[in-house]
Amino acid sequence: MNGGTIGGAGGPTTTVTSLSALRSAVSGASPKIIQISGIIAGDGNTIDVGNHTTVVGIGSNSGVTGGGFRVKKGTNVIFRNLQLSKSPAPTDLIELQTSTNIWVDHNTFTSDLDHGKDFYDGQLDMNHGTDFVTVSWNVFQQHFKCSLVGGSDNTGSEDSGHLRVTYHHNHFFEINSRTPSLRFGTAHIYSNFFDNILDSAVDSRDGAQTLIEDNQFTNVANPVETTLNGGFAVQRGNVFTNTTLDPNLAVGTLTSVPYSYTADPASSVASIVQANTGAGKVTGL
Repeated sequence: MNGGTIGGAGGPTTTVTSLSALRSAVSGASPKIIQISGIIAGDGNTIDVGNHTTVVGIGSNSGVTGGGFRVKKGTNVIFRNLQLSKSPAPTDLIELQTSTNIWVDHNTFTSDLDHGKDFYDGQLDMNHGTDFVTVSWNVFQQHFKCSLVGGSDNTGSEDSGHLRVTYHHNHFFEINSRTPSLRFGTAHIYSNFFDNILDSAVDSRDGAQTLIEDNQFTNVANPVETTLNGGFAVQRGNVFTNTTLDPNLAVGTLTSVPYSYTADPASSVASIVQANTGAGKVTGL
């Protein structure tokens, strides 16, 4: 939608192995494909990514640890096949700010639950009117506050009508909360595996509309929240295992989306997702 997302297709390919080279390579607005070889140690600060960029890991163990990426006032960016881990607060592993047309695909996001809930920030956060984002075939694991969409209860003027996000075929494993937490926006959440979620999974807030379908929820506390924070949800075709759905959901109006898609049935999602998500599982690289 919105013209599509092709990242740096058609631009030159550069391979980087150091933080300084990575920062330099991903800057600028011209089309470019940046390949990361190996794990690059970050410095705790953001790595700002320019427009029309693809950032992709080589093999199954390439990416960044101890820092994260930010797309600010940008467009048409792809993150694929990356190992991203342990970025200290306030730097997210990926932050999308006032940006459009972003695809986050086949990455592995890893932190830990040994530190306090505020030691790390988000694994994938979106704010300030970001729009048209697809989050597909990723692993999100061992983290407190996973994916926040809409940064504040006070940003309705810039977020309403934006924050249109799709999450499909992701594996959320041993996450405390925010898979995702959504304010003001619109989320289509289908064929994901929510696996041992400790506090809350999908949290629809501040008038957000969510369509939640064909997901597997296993050992999940509060799989869908609406009434606590003033959001809405339509849920259908989901399977709840050792998980209890709130019978008092605030039913929303989002029953269809303006694009074609193929959802796998919830009964098959756990096996499909575990076999195909995360870095090293994407074909054609």
